[in-house]
Amino acid sequence: MNLKSKLFALFLLAAPVFIYGQDFTYTPINPAFGGNYLNYSWLLNSANAQNTLSDPNANNTGRTSLDRFTESLNNQLLSQLSRNLLNSNSFFGENGIQTGTYEFGDILVDVVPGLDGLVITINDLSTGNQTQITIPYL
Repeated sequence: MNLKSKLFALFLLAAPVFIYGQDFTYTPINPAFGGNYLNYSWLLNSANAQNTLSDPNANNTGRTSLDRFTESLNNQLLSQLSRNLLNSNSFFGENGIQTGTYEFGDILVDVVPGLDGLVITINDLSTGNQTQITIPYL
């Protein structure tokens, strides 16, 4: 062997001494597993873009136009009633709300005079929930 090949072989044997390595660290991408929280929207948008499945019942609510109109009318009547409760000029006095029972779809409203004031009881017939409001006398 000549001198050049001996020096090259010596260099190859000594080279690992001069080469330094670095530790690899794993950083997760998903924020649920400790990744950066800024990746959340990108991951969600990617998953939604790849999703080809759809709920067959999502668009079919089973409600007719008459059902939607009835619900809208009930909501408007309840809204008007609540506005009248908050507006003292139209609620109290000669033209104010009369005592009695009012029914708005699944909502039953009882207005009765009580000891402390006018008691309004609102019953949701579909769930059985009940709310009671007392408006004190002036």
